[in-house]
Amino acid sequence: MKFRLLIWIALPALLFAEKLTQEDRVKLIRGLSAEYASAKVSLPRSKKPLELTTEQKAGDTQWDKARWDAAAREFGPAAKVGDQVQITKVDINDDNIVLEINGGLKTGRAWRDRVQVGVGGGNGGMRPVGGPSRLSLGTALVLKFPKDIEPIEVAEIKKMLAPIFKFDEHSATEDYVENLPPEIQAAVKAGKVVEGMNKEQVKMVLGQPKYHSRESKDGVDTEDWVYGKAPGKITFVTFGGAGKVIKVKESYAGLGGEITPR
Repeated sequence: MKFRLLIWIALPALLFAEKLTQEDRVKLIRGLSAEYASAKVSLPRSKKPLELTTEQKAGDTQWDKARWDAAAREFGPAAKVGDQVQITKVDINDDNIVLEINGGLKTGRAWRDRVQVGVGGGNGGMRPVGGPSRLSLGTALVLKFPKDIEPIEVAEIKKMLAPIFKFDEHSATEDYVENLPPEIQAAVKAGKVVEGMNKEQVKMVLGQPKYHSRESKDGVDTEDWVYGKAPGKITFVTFGGAGKVIKVKESYAGLGGEITPR
């Protein structure tokens, strides 16, 4: 009897454990994207994202230093200690967060830095077209959690990354928002999409769309982004040819997928 009682007491906690909502995900993406930081350890390039493991409550971040060193010997560094880096993309999965650093794994030297022209005869007269070398090396990190990620604030994620990054005190996202036109700025802070926004601003509010489509009618090109799923609210965002929002429509989809105006 005692054994059964313990099972029924534990079940509600398992069944109703909090998970990240779409709004939680958007806030994390908005708060981490485009952020600058100084590297506190050497970041190697790698064929696969570099793994970091953490306990969500404790923030005890660890990584396989030997594996990172091996990647650095094979592919070279993406950033050395003290270098400034930028988070250029954020992907949030059920139990991990993937951070693209400096453009990700596919970046490398600018093409001008690989091209040389000859001045006189022999290799001694060769010099690069691009002048001083301008490296644009990136990598990717995956922050792995022991179970599905629970609701969490951007500040907590930054604390988990504190062993490898020192973030700028002032957020790059805050700087960007503060320089937007007043009406767009107010909409972003309120979490709403309004006409006149561009695609990056829409992503800051709603994140990446689940579906998108393009259409050309009477010489006018439009693009639709769709957010949400049945049952629940569906948001349609239409962009004009200039890449600005020209229409926002919200509807409700029932269990059968039927969509009715809100």
